Amino acid sequence: MDLRELYQDVILDHNRNPQNFGKPDASNRQADGHNPLCGDKITVYLTVEGDRVVDLHFDGVGCAISTASASLMTESLKGRSIGQIEELFEVFHQLVMGNADVMFDGPDLGKLVAFQGVSEYPMRVKCATLCWHTLNAAIESKQDTVTTE
Repeated sequence: MDLRELYQDVILDHNRNPQNFGKPDASNRQADGHNPLCGDKITVYLTVEGDRVVDLHFDGVGCAISTASASLMTESLKGRSIGQIEELFEVFHQLVMGNADVMFDGPDLGKLVAFQGVSEYPMRVKCATLCWHTLNAAIESKQDTVTTE
């Protein structure tokens, strides 16, 4: 099995068995996101204490890339500070835009590196980043629905 197949398996597994999926019993921030091109709709729920995200969930419907990205994002970001999340999002965004060098220059992406191949499909970048933009809106307590348009 080559690395590309392994990454595809990670994405497919998180699409079939998304982690942190569903509305939590409690959260103190949330935001909605929509990707009209693909039909992805997501709500991100988080609990922030001080400058740290202590809990993170998502709910909604989306394509495999969107669902897997949200699942892996929630796994990767729980317990991190807002600053660490902003830094990781920047590195992730650069990765899906085709700058693979960021994997070596920034924070460890862990399983998020599975989205490296998304850069070959520019229309799918919005699917992979929708949850991240929605998370940023939740952190900033923005009320408007995030859209990829």
